Amino acid sequence: MLVCSCNVISEAEIAGVITELLEEDCWRLIVPGQVYHALSKRGKCCGCFPRVVDIIVRVTEAYHRKQETAEAEIISFIDRLKKKHVQCETARLIARERLRKVSAA
Repeated sequence: MLVCSCNVISEAEIAGVITELLEEDCWRLIVPGQVYHALSKRGKCCGCFPRVVDIIVRVTEAYHRKQETAEAEIISFIDRLKKKHVQCETARLIARERLRKVSAA
């Protein structure tokens, strides 16, 4: 499935890069910029970044389950990732609303 239409990047390509990054350091905090850099791409409109974060969370969780990481460690790590994602999405929505108000004025 296509995730980034600007760069024509599929979900499978993103998941593969995330797995490679986790192989290098299984506890690293992966962000969309790292994924795009590993693919020799860069965010253009960045509209796909929330979806990329969802893929990062899902692949990271699956990776640690496959590695038989203790469930408490997986849940703690994934919860932190999800909270950070919510914080970023909230900030993005607030910024978009401010921009809309400035443009309307």
